[in-house]
Amino acid sequence: MHRRLATGLAASTLALVAVVATATAATAVPADKPQVLSGWTQTSASSYNLWTAARANPTAWSAYEFDWSTDYCSDSPDNPFGFPFATSCARHDFGYRNYKAAGSFDANKSRLDSAFYEDLKRVCTAYSGATATACNSTAWTYYQAVKVFG
Repeated sequence: MHRRLATGLAASTLALVAVVATATAATAVPADKPQVLSGWTQTSASSYNLWTAARANPTAWSAYEFDWSTDYCSDSPDNPFGFPFATSCARHDFGYRNYKAAGSFDANKSRLDSAFYEDLKRVCTAYSGATATACNSTAWTYYQAVKVFG
């Protein structure tokens, strides 16, 4: 009788372990998270566009447990002199927050700051003449600030 009880308990325990393991595997963060994060934080316009599309539908990426929070340009104006830098700042925050969470911020900070600067310069291509010069000067100032204080 004790043998049957022990066998039944062992089978029940194994079944429970299998259910827990399956549930854990189903909720595990996808293994390609570092590659996706890297793809969304490069200096190219295509990387920016991929991140922007993902940001528009973060629910589709919920399994990755990315931190989408942002304070935009922190204590600096989000749209200095009317230049729309807020989205560039949001992507910069995304990179900083997610690489810090992954424990690989120091190895990626320089690239994240460079991507930020490239994003800002792309904003400035919408302007011409003195306005473009002012935009690019402001972009340079923002880049220098994150490079030093970011």
